[in-house]
Amino acid sequence: MLLIEVTNARDVVGQRLGRLGSRLIGKVVDAEAQVEKALIQELETAFREFGIEARIVSVQGAQLLGRSHLELPLQVREDRQVGPPA
Repeated sequence: MLLIEVTNARDVVGQRLGRLGSRLIGKVVDAEAQVEKALIQELETAFREFGIEARIVSVQGAQLLGRSHLELPLQVREDRQVGPPA
């Protein structure tokens, strides 16, 4: 299982939206959700090309605590099945 934590979502969205967009992050734009959605689309495309079947889940609330602990009070934002249905 892979776990990917995007640590610079605000910076990425800020660069994409420019100066005005940077001011809207957190008020109108959920930077983390936007970056995760783009990553899911890219992963889905790559997985299909390689014939990989997977379930990609975007969640809110999980936190990495150091190198050995994961806190899991989470809310699922998106759940996408890649490949044949399970």
